[in-house]
Amino acid sequence: MHHWIIAPVVLPAILAPLVVLLMRHDLRLQRLFGLAGTAALALLSVALLSAATANPAEAYHLGNWPAPFGIVLVLDRLSALMLVLTAVLALAVQAYAVATGWDARGRHFHALFLFQLMGLNGAFLTGDAFNLFVFFEVLLIASYGLMIHGAGGDRLRAGVQYIAFNLIASTLFLFALATIYGVTGTLNMADLAVKVAALPEGDAALVRVAAILMLAVFAIKGALVPLQFWLPGTYANAPGPVAALFAIMTKVGAYAIIRTTTLIFPPDTPAIGSLVADLMLPAALATLAIGAIGTLGATTLPRLAAFAAIASMGTLFTALSAFTPQATAAALYYLVHSTLATAAIFLIADLVTSRRGSAALAPQGRIDRQGPLAAAFFATAIALAGMPPLSGFLGKLLILDATRGDAALVWSVILGSSFLMVLGLSRAGSVLFWKSHATDTAPAPHPPQTAAFAAVAALLAGLVLLTVLAGPVTDWLATAAQSLAEPDAYIAANRLEEDP
Repeated sequence: MHHWIIAPVVLPAILAPLVVLLMRHDLRLQRLFGLAGTAALALLSVALLSAATANPAEAYHLGNWPAPFGIVLVLDRLSALMLVLTAVLALAVQAYAVATGWDARGRHFHALFLFQLMGLNGAFLTGDAFNLFVFFEVLLIASYGLMIHGAGGDRLRAGVQYIAFNLIASTLFLFALATIYGVTGTLNMADLAVKVAALPEGDAALVRVAAILMLAVFAIKGALVPLQFWLPGTYANAPGPVAALFAIMTKVGAYAIIRTTTLIFPPDTPAIGSLVADLMLPAALATLAIGAIGTLGATTLPRLAAFAAIASMGTLFTALSAFTPQATAAALYYLVHSTLATAAIFLIADLVTSRRGSAALAPQGRIDRQGPLAAAFFATAIALAGMPPLSGFLGKLLILDATRGDAALVWSVILGSSFLMVLGLSRAGSVLFWKSHATDTAPAPHPPQTAAFAAVAALLAGLVLLTVLAGPVTDWLATAAQSLAEPDAYIAANRLEEDP
Protein backbone atom coordinates (compact mmCIF):
# COMPACT_ATOMS: atom_id res chain seq x y z
CA MET A 1 0.00 0.00 0.00
CA HIS A 2 3.08 2.26 -0.06
CA HIS A 3 2.05 4.84 -2.68
CA TRP A 4 -1.63 4.63 -1.76
CA ILE A 5 -0.91 6.23 1.63
CA ILE A 6 -0.87 9.69 0.07
CA ALA A 7 -4.06 9.13 -1.95
CA PRO A 8 -6.52 10.30 0.78
CA VAL A 9 -4.78 13.69 0.66
CA VAL A 10 -4.17 13.92 -3.09
CA LEU A 11 -7.61 12.78 -4.28
CA PRO A 12 -9.67 15.58 -2.67
CA ALA A 13 -6.84 18.06 -3.39
CA ILE A 14 -7.24 17.33 -7.12
CA LEU A 15 -11.03 17.09 -7.22
CA ALA A 16 -11.74 20.30 -5.29
CA PRO A 17 -10.03 22.68 -7.78
CA LEU A 18 -11.63 20.81 -10.69
CA VAL A 19 -15.05 21.33 -9.14
CA VAL A 20 -14.36 25.06 -8.72
CA LEU A 21 -12.80 25.64 -12.14
CA LEU A 22 -14.81 23.37 -14.41
CA MET A 23 -18.15 22.73 -12.69
CA ARG A 24 -18.98 25.91 -10.78
CA HIS A 25 -22.05 26.55 -12.93
CA ASP A 26 -23.33 22.97 -12.95
CA LEU A 27 -24.61 21.85 -9.54
CA ARG A 28 -25.58 18.40 -10.80
CA LEU A 29 -22.03 17.75 -11.97
CA GLN A 30 -20.63 19.07 -8.69
CA ARG A 31 -22.83 16.64 -6.81
CA LEU A 32 -21.78 13.74 -9.01
CA PHE A 33 -18.07 14.38 -8.66
CA GLY A 34 -18.34 15.28 -4.98
CA LEU A 35 -20.20 12.12 -4.02
CA ALA A 36 -18.03 9.95 -6.28
CA GLY A 37 -14.87 11.41 -4.74
CA THR A 38 -16.09 10.86 -1.19
CA ALA A 39 -17.19 7.31 -2.01
CA ALA A 40 -13.76 6.62 -3.51
CA LEU A 41 -12.17 7.96 -0.32
CA ALA A 42 -14.33 5.59 1.73
CA LEU A 43 -13.22 2.56 -0.32
CA LEU A 44 -9.61 3.67 -0.21
CA SER A 45 -9.75 4.20 3.55
CA VAL A 46 -11.13 0.71 4.10
CA ALA A 47 -8.27 -0.72 2.03
CA LEU A 48 -5.75 1.27 4.08
CA LEU A 49 -7.38 0.05 7.28
CA SER A 50 -6.99 -3.52 6.09
CA ALA A 51 -3.32 -2.89 5.29
CA ALA A 52 -2.71 -1.26 8.68
CA THR A 53 -4.34 -4.23 10.39
CA ALA A 54 -2.15 -6.77 8.60
CA ASN A 55 1.14 -4.83 8.68
CA PRO A 56 3.13 -2.66 11.08
CA ALA A 57 3.25 1.11 10.72
CA GLU A 58 4.36 2.26 7.27
CA ALA A 59 5.82 5.62 6.24
CA TYR A 60 5.59 7.49 2.95
CA HIS A 61 8.42 9.95 2.27
CA LEU A 62 7.27 12.72 -0.05
CA GLY A 63 9.86 13.44 -2.73
CA ASN A 64 11.84 10.49 -1.35
CA TRP A 65 13.51 12.82 1.12
CA PRO A 66 14.54 10.97 4.28
CA ALA A 67 13.15 11.94 7.66
CA PRO A 68 13.59 14.23 9.51
CA PHE A 69 14.46 16.48 6.56
CA GLY A 70 11.49 15.62 4.34
CA ILE A 71 7.72 15.51 4.81
CA VAL A 72 6.49 12.13 6.02
CA LEU A 73 3.06 10.52 6.10
CA VAL A 74 2.64 7.52 8.39
CA LEU A 75 -0.09 4.88 8.26
CA ASP A 76 -0.81 2.91 11.41
CA ARG A 77 -3.97 1.56 13.02
CA LEU A 78 -4.93 4.87 14.62
CA SER A 79 -4.54 6.97 11.46
CA ALA A 80 -6.33 4.31 9.38
CA LEU A 81 -9.22 4.22 11.85
CA MET A 82 -9.62 8.00 11.66
CA LEU A 83 -9.51 7.91 7.85
CA VAL A 84 -12.35 5.38 7.70
CA LEU A 85 -14.42 7.25 10.28
CA THR A 86 -13.97 10.53 8.40
CA ALA A 87 -14.88 9.04 5.02
CA VAL A 88 -17.96 7.18 6.28
CA LEU A 89 -19.23 10.24 8.10
CA ALA A 90 -18.50 12.50 5.11
CA LEU A 91 -20.37 10.24 2.70
CA ALA A 92 -23.51 10.22 4.87
CA VAL A 93 -23.36 13.98 5.46
CA GLN A 94 -22.74 14.83 1.81
CA ALA A 95 -25.63 12.61 0.72
CA TYR A 96 -27.84 14.39 3.25
CA ALA A 97 -26.75 17.82 1.98
CA VAL A 98 -27.64 16.83 -1.58
CA ALA A 99 -30.98 15.30 -0.57
CA THR A 100 -32.07 18.38 1.39
CA GLY A 101 -30.68 20.93 -1.06
CA TRP A 102 -28.32 22.47 1.49
CA ASP A 103 -25.51 22.37 -1.06
CA ALA A 104 -27.51 24.71 -3.33
CA ARG A 105 -27.95 27.46 -0.71
CA GLY A 106 -24.47 28.88 -1.24
CA ARG A 107 -21.50 28.66 -3.57
CA HIS A 108 -18.75 26.05 -3.75
CA PHE A 109 -20.17 23.69 -1.10
CA HIS A 110 -18.69 20.55 -2.66
CA ALA A 111 -15.29 22.11 -3.32
CA LEU A 112 -15.05 23.32 0.28
CA PHE A 113 -16.25 19.92 1.46
CA LEU A 114 -13.44 18.18 -0.44
CA PHE A 115 -10.83 20.65 0.83
CA GLN A 116 -12.08 19.92 4.34
CA LEU A 117 -11.55 16.20 3.77
CA MET A 118 -8.06 16.90 2.45
CA GLY A 119 -7.17 18.76 5.64
CA LEU A 120 -8.68 16.11 7.90
CA ASN A 121 -6.96 13.21 6.14
CA GLY A 122 -3.65 15.03 6.09
CA ALA A 123 -3.87 15.78 9.81
CA PHE A 124 -4.49 12.11 10.57
CA LEU A 125 -1.68 10.85 8.33
CA THR A 126 1.14 13.34 8.86
CA GLY A 127 4.21 12.30 10.81
CA ASP A 128 5.49 15.85 11.15
CA ALA A 129 4.31 18.36 13.78
CA PHE A 130 4.64 21.37 11.49
CA ASN A 131 2.60 19.71 8.77
CA LEU A 132 0.00 18.89 11.40
CA PHE A 133 -0.29 22.67 11.77
CA VAL A 134 -0.46 23.07 7.97
CA PHE A 135 -3.28 20.56 7.62
CA PHE A 136 -5.07 22.14 10.57
CA GLU A 137 -5.08 25.41 8.65
CA VAL A 138 -6.31 23.74 5.45
CA LEU A 139 -9.28 22.15 7.18
CA LEU A 140 -10.02 25.31 9.15
CA ILE A 141 -10.01 27.55 6.06
CA ALA A 142 -12.47 25.17 4.39
CA SER A 143 -14.58 25.01 7.55
CA TYR A 144 -14.83 28.82 7.63
CA GLY A 145 -16.52 28.74 4.23
CA LEU A 146 -18.78 25.85 5.20
CA MET A 147 -19.69 27.50 8.49
CA ILE A 148 -21.23 30.56 6.81
CA HIS A 149 -22.71 28.59 3.89
CA GLY A 150 -26.17 29.97 3.20
CA ALA A 151 -25.37 33.28 4.96
CA GLY A 152 -27.52 34.78 7.73
CA GLY A 153 -26.61 37.26 10.48
CA ASP A 154 -26.47 34.75 13.34
CA ARG A 155 -24.37 32.35 11.29
CA LEU A 156 -21.97 35.10 10.28
CA ARG A 157 -21.50 36.23 13.90
CA ALA A 158 -20.90 32.65 15.00
CA GLY A 159 -18.43 32.25 12.13
CA VAL A 160 -16.46 35.31 13.26
CA GLN A 161 -16.27 33.88 16.78
CA TYR A 162 -15.17 30.54 15.36
CA ILE A 163 -12.44 32.19 13.30
CA ALA A 164 -11.20 34.25 16.26
CA PHE A 165 -10.81 31.26 18.55
CA ASN A 166 -9.05 29.21 15.91
CA LEU A 167 -6.68 32.06 15.03
CA ILE A 168 -5.69 32.15 18.70
CA ALA A 169 -5.15 28.39 18.59
CA SER A 170 -3.05 28.67 15.43
CA THR A 171 -0.87 31.37 16.99
CA LEU A 172 -0.27 29.28 20.11
CA PHE A 173 0.53 26.28 17.93
CA LEU A 174 3.21 28.24 16.08
CA PHE A 175 4.73 29.38 19.38
CA ALA A 176 4.81 25.78 20.61
CA LEU A 177 6.39 24.50 17.39
CA ALA A 178 9.01 27.26 17.41
CA THR A 179 9.92 26.41 21.01
CA ILE A 180 10.20 22.70 20.28
CA TYR A 181 12.28 23.30 17.17
CA GLY A 182 14.55 25.69 19.04
CA VAL A 183 15.27 23.05 21.68
CA THR A 184 15.40 19.87 19.58
CA GLY A 185 16.18 21.04 16.03
CA THR A 186 13.42 18.89 14.51
CA LEU A 187 9.64 18.68 14.16
CA ASN A 188 9.44 15.12 12.85
CA MET A 189 7.30 13.26 15.39
CA ALA A 190 9.40 10.10 15.47
CA ASP A 191 12.57 12.15 15.76
CA LEU A 192 11.00 14.18 18.56
CA ALA A 193 10.07 10.98 20.41
CA VAL A 194 13.77 10.08 20.56
CA LYS A 195 15.16 13.55 21.27
CA VAL A 196 12.65 14.69 23.89
CA ALA A 197 13.25 11.53 25.90
CA ALA A 198 17.01 12.23 25.89
CA LEU A 199 16.85 15.96 26.69
CA PRO A 200 19.15 17.27 29.41
CA GLU A 201 17.54 18.65 32.55
CA GLY A 202 18.34 22.23 31.55
CA ASP A 203 16.09 22.06 28.47
CA ALA A 204 13.17 20.36 30.21
CA ALA A 205 11.45 23.60 31.24
CA LEU A 206 11.18 24.87 27.65
CA VAL A 207 9.79 21.57 26.41
CA ARG A 208 7.32 21.58 29.28
CA VAL A 209 6.11 25.02 28.21
CA ALA A 210 5.77 23.83 24.61
CA ALA A 211 3.81 20.77 25.75
CA ILE A 212 1.35 22.93 27.69
CA LEU A 213 0.95 25.28 24.71
CA MET A 214 0.19 22.32 22.45
CA LEU A 215 -2.26 20.94 25.00
CA ALA A 216 -4.01 24.34 25.01
CA VAL A 217 -4.23 24.28 21.20
CA PHE A 218 -5.70 20.80 21.12
CA ALA A 219 -8.02 21.68 24.01
CA ILE A 220 -9.43 24.58 21.97
CA LYS A 221 -10.01 22.31 19.00
CA GLY A 222 -11.45 19.59 21.24
CA ALA A 223 -13.69 22.02 23.20
CA LEU A 224 -12.10 21.18 26.55
CA VAL A 225 -12.94 23.41 29.54
CA PRO A 226 -12.16 26.29 29.93
CA LEU A 227 -11.80 26.65 26.16
CA GLN A 228 -15.17 25.26 25.05
CA PHE A 229 -17.09 28.56 24.79
CA TRP A 230 -16.85 28.75 21.01
CA LEU A 231 -18.59 25.45 20.31
CA PRO A 232 -22.28 25.90 21.30
CA GLY A 233 -22.82 29.07 19.27
CA THR A 234 -20.77 27.84 16.34
CA TYR A 235 -22.31 24.40 15.97
CA ALA A 236 -25.85 25.54 16.79
CA ASN A 237 -25.76 28.21 14.05
CA ALA A 238 -23.92 26.18 11.40
CA PRO A 239 -25.94 24.52 8.62
CA GLY A 240 -27.19 21.12 9.77
CA PRO A 241 -24.95 18.97 7.55
CA VAL A 242 -21.94 21.18 8.28
CA ALA A 243 -22.46 20.80 12.03
CA ALA A 244 -22.72 17.03 11.49
CA LEU A 245 -19.39 17.02 9.62
CA PHE A 246 -17.89 19.12 12.42
CA ALA A 247 -18.51 16.13 14.71
CA ILE A 248 -15.17 14.84 13.42
CA MET A 249 -13.49 18.26 13.81
CA THR A 250 -13.43 18.14 17.60
CA LYS A 251 -11.99 14.62 17.33
CA VAL A 252 -8.96 16.09 15.54
CA GLY A 253 -8.02 17.68 18.86
CA ALA A 254 -8.46 14.36 20.64
CA TYR A 255 -6.44 12.57 17.94
CA ALA A 256 -3.61 15.10 18.25
CA ILE A 257 -3.50 14.63 22.03
CA ILE A 258 -3.41 10.84 21.63
CA ARG A 259 -0.62 11.05 19.07
CA THR A 260 1.57 13.55 20.90
CA THR A 261 1.12 12.18 24.42
CA THR A 262 1.84 8.59 23.42
CA LEU A 263 4.72 9.44 21.09
CA ILE A 264 6.40 12.72 22.08
CA PHE A 265 5.22 13.54 25.61
CA PRO A 266 4.36 10.25 27.35
CA PRO A 267 3.79 10.52 31.12
CA ASP A 268 7.03 8.67 31.88
CA THR A 269 9.13 11.29 30.04
CA PRO A 270 11.30 13.09 32.63
CA ALA A 271 10.69 16.47 30.97
CA ILE A 272 6.90 16.16 31.28
CA GLY A 273 6.07 13.64 33.97
CA SER A 274 2.42 13.58 34.99
CA LEU A 275 1.83 17.26 34.22
CA VAL A 276 -0.47 16.70 31.22
CA ALA A 277 -2.51 14.03 33.00
CA ASP A 278 -2.90 16.22 36.11
CA LEU A 279 -4.30 19.05 34.00
CA MET A 280 -6.44 16.97 31.67
CA LEU A 281 -8.56 14.99 34.15
CA PRO A 282 -10.19 17.90 36.02
CA ALA A 283 -10.72 19.77 32.75
CA ALA A 284 -12.32 16.69 31.17
CA LEU A 285 -14.68 16.15 34.10
CA ALA A 286 -15.67 19.82 34.07
CA THR A 287 -16.29 19.58 30.31
CA LEU A 288 -18.52 16.56 30.82
CA ALA A 289 -20.49 18.29 33.59
CA ILE A 290 -20.97 21.51 31.59
CA GLY A 291 -22.07 19.56 28.51
CA ALA A 292 -24.63 17.58 30.50
CA ILE A 293 -26.00 20.68 32.27
CA GLY A 294 -26.15 22.50 28.93
CA THR A 295 -28.11 19.62 27.43
CA LEU A 296 -30.60 19.88 30.27
CA GLY A 297 -30.97 23.65 29.90
CA ALA A 298 -30.84 24.05 26.11
CA THR A 299 -33.65 26.14 24.60
CA THR A 300 -33.20 25.00 20.99
CA LEU A 301 -32.58 21.60 19.46
CA PRO A 302 -29.30 22.57 17.72
CA ARG A 303 -27.93 23.95 21.01
CA LEU A 304 -28.92 20.72 22.74
CA ALA A 305 -26.96 18.82 20.08
CA ALA A 306 -23.99 21.17 20.57
CA PHE A 307 -23.91 20.62 24.33
CA ALA A 308 -24.24 16.88 23.79
CA ALA A 309 -21.11 17.16 21.63
CA ILE A 310 -19.30 18.93 24.48
CA ALA A 311 -20.37 16.21 26.91
CA SER A 312 -19.07 13.52 24.57
CA MET A 313 -15.69 15.26 24.38
CA GLY A 314 -15.56 15.42 28.17
CA THR A 315 -16.17 11.68 28.37
CA LEU A 316 -13.52 11.04 25.73
CA PHE A 317 -10.88 13.20 27.43
CA THR A 318 -11.68 11.59 30.78
CA ALA A 319 -10.65 8.24 29.35
CA LEU A 320 -7.56 9.67 27.67
CA SER A 321 -6.37 11.27 30.92
CA ALA A 322 -5.69 7.83 32.40
CA PHE A 323 -2.86 7.26 29.85
CA THR A 324 -3.09 3.47 29.90
CA PRO A 325 -3.58 1.13 26.92
CA GLN A 326 -6.90 -0.06 28.35
CA ALA A 327 -8.19 3.50 28.74
CA THR A 328 -6.95 4.47 25.28
CA ALA A 329 -8.78 1.52 23.72
CA ALA A 330 -11.97 2.53 25.58
CA ALA A 331 -11.50 6.12 24.42
CA LEU A 332 -11.12 5.05 20.79
CA TYR A 333 -14.31 2.98 20.97
CA TYR A 334 -16.15 5.94 22.46
CA LEU A 335 -14.61 8.26 19.85
CA VAL A 336 -16.14 6.25 17.02
CA HIS A 337 -19.50 6.02 18.81
CA SER A 338 -19.71 9.70 19.73
CA THR A 339 -18.78 10.88 16.22
CA LEU A 340 -21.63 8.92 14.64
CA ALA A 341 -24.14 9.78 17.38
CA THR A 342 -23.30 13.50 17.39
CA ALA A 343 -23.56 13.70 13.60
CA ALA A 344 -26.92 11.92 13.72
CA ILE A 345 -28.41 14.32 16.29
CA PHE A 346 -27.35 17.35 14.21
CA LEU A 347 -28.98 15.91 11.09
CA ILE A 348 -32.15 15.08 13.03
CA ALA A 349 -32.15 18.61 14.44
CA ASP A 350 -31.97 19.98 10.91
CA LEU A 351 -34.85 17.77 9.72
CA VAL A 352 -37.02 18.74 12.68
CA THR A 353 -36.24 22.45 12.36
CA SER A 354 -36.99 22.51 8.64
CA ARG A 355 -40.39 20.90 9.26
CA ARG A 356 -41.39 22.92 12.34
CA GLY A 357 -40.07 26.22 11.01
CA SER A 358 -38.46 26.81 14.38
CA ALA A 359 -35.59 25.29 16.37
CA ALA A 360 -37.07 26.28 19.74
CA LEU A 361 -37.81 23.54 22.25
CA ALA A 362 -41.37 24.74 22.80
CA PRO A 363 -44.73 23.04 22.18
CA GLN A 364 -45.92 23.42 18.61
CA GLY A 365 -48.12 21.62 16.11
CA ARG A 366 -47.39 18.20 14.67
CA ILE A 367 -44.72 17.91 12.03
CA ASP A 368 -44.61 15.98 8.79
CA ARG A 369 -43.23 12.41 9.06
CA GLN A 370 -43.23 12.71 12.82
CA GLY A 371 -43.11 8.95 13.43
CA PRO A 372 -39.78 8.23 11.70
CA LEU A 373 -38.25 11.42 13.15
CA ALA A 374 -39.36 10.52 16.68
CA ALA A 375 -37.95 7.00 16.32
CA ALA A 376 -34.62 8.35 15.03
CA PHE A 377 -34.45 10.92 17.83
CA PHE A 378 -35.26 8.28 20.44
CA ALA A 379 -32.52 5.94 19.20
CA THR A 380 -29.98 8.75 19.00
CA ALA A 381 -30.89 9.99 22.48
CA ILE A 382 -30.31 6.50 23.90
CA ALA A 383 -26.90 6.44 22.23
CA LEU A 384 -25.89 9.93 23.38
CA ALA A 385 -26.96 9.41 26.99
CA GLY A 386 -25.13 6.08 27.19
CA MET A 387 -28.19 3.95 27.88
CA PRO A 388 -28.37 0.27 26.92
CA PRO A 389 -28.42 -1.42 24.51
CA LEU A 390 -26.52 0.82 22.08
CA SER A 391 -22.78 1.51 21.83
CA GLY A 392 -22.86 4.55 24.11
CA PHE A 393 -23.60 2.27 27.05
CA LEU A 394 -20.77 -0.08 26.11
CA GLY A 395 -18.37 2.81 25.55
CA LYS A 396 -19.06 4.32 28.97
CA LEU A 397 -18.83 0.88 30.56
CA LEU A 398 -15.38 0.42 29.04
CA ILE A 399 -14.31 3.85 30.29
CA LEU A 400 -15.62 3.17 33.80
CA ASP A 401 -13.71 -0.11 33.86
CA ALA A 402 -10.52 1.59 32.66
CA THR A 403 -10.69 4.40 35.26
CA ARG A 404 -11.16 2.32 38.39
CA GLY A 405 -8.16 4.06 39.96
CA ASP A 406 -10.21 7.28 40.27
CA ALA A 407 -13.54 5.52 40.61
CA ALA A 408 -15.12 7.74 43.27
CA LEU A 409 -14.70 10.97 41.30
CA VAL A 410 -14.77 9.78 37.70
CA TRP A 411 -17.63 7.34 38.09
CA SER A 412 -19.83 9.83 39.95
CA VAL A 413 -19.33 12.52 37.26
CA ILE A 414 -19.90 10.13 34.34
CA LEU A 415 -22.99 8.54 35.88
CA GLY A 416 -24.37 11.86 37.12
CA SER A 417 -23.90 13.51 33.73
CA SER A 418 -25.57 10.55 32.03
CA PHE A 419 -28.60 11.05 34.27
CA LEU A 420 -28.75 14.76 33.40
CA MET A 421 -28.50 13.97 29.70
CA VAL A 422 -31.35 11.46 30.00
CA LEU A 423 -33.47 14.20 31.56
CA GLY A 424 -32.49 16.80 28.95
CA LEU A 425 -33.04 14.54 25.97
CA SER A 426 -36.31 13.21 27.40
CA ARG A 427 -37.57 16.75 27.89
CA ALA A 428 -36.66 17.65 24.31
CA GLY A 429 -38.31 14.54 22.89
CA SER A 430 -41.45 15.13 24.94
CA VAL A 431 -41.76 18.73 23.74
CA LEU A 432 -41.02 17.94 20.10
CA PHE A 433 -43.01 14.78 19.57
CA TRP A 434 -45.35 13.98 22.45
CA LYS A 435 -46.87 17.38 23.22
CA SER A 436 -47.04 18.27 19.55
CA HIS A 437 -48.81 14.99 18.80
CA ALA A 438 -51.50 15.92 21.32
CA THR A 439 -52.52 18.97 19.27
CA ASP A 440 -55.12 18.87 16.53
CA THR A 441 -52.98 20.91 14.15
CA ALA A 442 -52.41 19.14 10.85
CA PRO A 443 -48.73 18.95 9.87
CA ALA A 444 -47.62 21.26 7.09
CA PRO A 445 -46.76 19.29 3.95
CA HIS A 446 -43.07 18.79 3.31
CA PRO A 447 -41.07 16.88 0.68
CA PRO A 448 -40.47 13.30 1.84
CA GLN A 449 -36.66 13.56 1.48
CA THR A 450 -36.20 9.81 1.64
CA ALA A 451 -32.47 10.05 0.93
CA ALA A 452 -32.02 12.43 3.88
CA PHE A 453 -33.71 9.96 6.22
CA ALA A 454 -31.53 7.21 4.73
CA ALA A 455 -28.39 9.20 5.64
CA VAL A 456 -29.56 9.43 9.25
CA ALA A 457 -30.47 5.74 9.22
CA ALA A 458 -26.97 4.91 7.94
CA LEU A 459 -25.38 6.68 10.93
CA LEU A 460 -27.72 4.87 13.33
CA ALA A 461 -26.91 1.59 11.57
CA GLY A 462 -23.26 2.33 12.27
CA LEU A 463 -24.08 2.59 15.99
CA VAL A 464 -25.93 -0.71 15.87
CA LEU A 465 -23.04 -2.34 14.04
CA LEU A 466 -20.59 -0.95 16.59
CA THR A 467 -22.73 -2.53 19.31
CA VAL A 468 -23.15 -5.93 17.67
CA LEU A 469 -19.45 -6.15 16.78
CA ALA A 470 -18.24 -4.72 20.09
CA GLY A 471 -16.11 -7.80 20.83
CA PRO A 472 -13.93 -7.87 17.70
CA VAL A 473 -13.89 -4.05 17.52
CA THR A 474 -12.57 -3.69 21.08
CA ASP A 475 -9.98 -6.42 20.45
CA TRP A 476 -8.78 -4.52 17.37
CA LEU A 477 -8.71 -1.26 19.30
CA ALA A 478 -6.82 -2.88 22.18
CA THR A 479 -4.09 -3.87 19.72
CA ALA A 480 -4.06 -0.32 18.34
CA ALA A 481 -3.79 1.14 21.85
CA GLN A 482 -0.95 -1.23 22.72
CA SER A 483 0.96 -0.16 19.61
CA LEU A 484 0.50 3.47 20.67
CA ALA A 485 1.87 2.67 24.13
CA GLU A 486 4.86 0.94 22.50
CA PRO A 487 5.70 3.27 19.58
CA ASP A 488 8.91 1.51 18.49
CA ALA A 489 7.28 0.30 15.26
CA TYR A 490 6.05 3.82 14.44
CA ILE A 491 9.51 5.27 15.06
CA ALA A 492 11.17 2.51 13.04
CA ALA A 493 8.81 3.06 10.10
CA ASN A 494 9.57 6.77 10.11
CA ARG A 495 13.26 5.98 9.99
CA LEU A 496 15.66 8.77 10.78
CA GLU A 497 18.38 8.03 8.29
CA GLU A 498 18.53 7.87 4.53
CA ASP A 499 17.95 4.51 2.90
CA PRO A 500 21.16 2.80 1.73
